[in-house]
Amino acid sequence: MKALIFAAGKGTRLKPFTDHHPKALAVVNGVPLLERNIKYLQSFGINDFVINVHHFGEQIIDFLKKNDNFGAKIEISDERKELLETGGGLVFAKKFLDFDENFLIMNADILTDLDLNYFVNYHSEKKDFATLAVSDRKSSRKLLFNEQMVLKGWLNVETGEQRLAEFNKDFKSLAFSGIHCVNPEIFKKIKRTGKFSIMEEYLDLMGTETIYGYEHSAKLIDVGKPEAISAAEKLFK
Repeated sequence: MKALIFAAGKGTRLKPFTDHHPKALAVVNGVPLLERNIKYLQSFGINDFVINVHHFGEQIIDFLKKNDNFGAKIEISDERKELLETGGGLVFAKKFLDFDENFLIMNADILTDLDLNYFVNYHSEKKDFATLAVSDRKSSRKLLFNEQMVLKGWLNVETGEQRLAEFNKDFKSLAFSGIHCVNPEIFKKIKRTGKFSIMEEYLDLMGTETIYGYEHSAKLIDVGKPEAISAAEKLFK
């Protein structure tokens, strides 16, 4: 499988580090997030990567060269001219991914020990075009699933705002883990162009398409804020 790692974001929540560095190179116990995630994916036999870059993108490119790409095949999806967000970034990277094979998408600032073998097998069994890893943890925004774990809505926990595909029949609210297993069919489904969030596209598509959630209880932390680094260092040595 290939894996697309989203490493282009500005990481504004991780200031002051991101005033001079990309968030993907933030360090947890002496190891940059990007290196941790490349090695995490390699531990499941994935050694073929696409990494998108924008904010201090040259630092990521130099870091990979300095480390001989960690023995992996790595292609750079260069968004340094314009940051396209997750959806636009996925479409921009299409030429690296559209080969009739499932691929993984992962945010560079997520650390987890999720067993990807189970996740990928679940996606293959469901035969959908996108499966989202989710867990029951604290988050300001939740995805809503029916009993069959089909995506049916989105909830802003703080404001109560909702987007629903149908009437809320005791939907289960779970937090997105920043990891997707996707089939290239997704490129035929996406309607937006330019700069957009892939989650907005999923929420549009849930009314007509079947998008499954994969609930897990693995360790997971979003290293998006400075205080999250110390929390991550307790979880990931």
